[in-house]
Amino acid sequence: MNSLNNKIRILKWLALVTCIVMFLATFGGGVVTRTDSGLGCGREFPLCNGKLVPAHTIASLIEFSHRSVSAMAGILSIASFVGFLLFMKHRKDLQLFSLLTLLFVIIQGAMGALAVIFSQSAAVMGLHFGFALIAFASATMMTLGAWQEHADSRYTPRLIPGRVSRGYRNFIWLSTIYTYIAVYSGALLSHSVIQKVVNIGGFISPLLLHQISAGLLFVIILAVGHYSYRYHPNHRDIRTLGVVSVVLIILQVVIGIILLYVNRPEIYMFIVLGHMLVIASLFSILAYLSYRVWQLSPDRKLVPTQAQRT
Repeated sequence: MNSLNNKIRILKWLALVTCIVMFLATFGGGVVTRTDSGLGCGREFPLCNGKLVPAHTIASLIEFSHRSVSAMAGILSIASFVGFLLFMKHRKDLQLFSLLTLLFVIIQGAMGALAVIFSQSAAVMGLHFGFALIAFASATMMTLGAWQEHADSRYTPRLIPGRVSRGYRNFIWLSTIYTYIAVYSGALLSHSVIQKVVNIGGFISPLLLHQISAGLLFVIILAVGHYSYRYHPNHRDIRTLGVVSVVLIILQVVIGIILLYVNRPEIYMFIVLGHMLVIASLFSILAYLSYRVWQLSPDRKLVPTQAQRT
């Protein structure tokens, strides 16, 4: 048992490091976009302007740093996947999350490379951020699950919480899907502005689309927080996730309002990056909440914790 606990402890820290690096890779992608450094290494990949180590220009350093962090995220994702596959066979869910992290790191990395070699539309570049978001969310779910598994293996067995209603479960799933759509509209807006694209098909501007989707998202997340906290007193994790979701969406709205009044480009860039990272964190929280309500669905068998199994 001590050997298993040690392996779980190592895996939880490996998952945390992977999640942090994924966060940095997502942040780096935002810096590349906002500073227009996507071609800082020219149209070459993996070399940077024909060199392994780039010339000391701001754009090349930003792009090269992003590539390096993304490569590190890929290596850590491989290590996490192998670790969960070998040493946590009883947690198929965590194995799945580690696999999704690895797959979407590869996909978004490939899209980033193609964006360098070939010019891409705003829609495709927005999807590139969308895949990076899924990779970060998967890493977050893997990390939270690993830390909970380690806690369950060390401490007194906890009572298995009761089930959640089908209505609440479905509402959380739909909210998570809609959040992803709203995030994509924001990424589309960002890349449309950069590429000087004013309209989508000539009918609706990206800004108006994003404002409508963001307003609806605010209402939805408030409802998520209300139903999570008000009707689940015996589910501490669900209540906590609901409260965190509300805090993040309020912070997102505040940052969005600030963006309307900031005129200095150097300050605007950092506020936009904060805007992006807050919504990425919100989606990751909702993704894990979606997983928890699936675990507690009325049509699933409640699974005991590691401590209860032993």
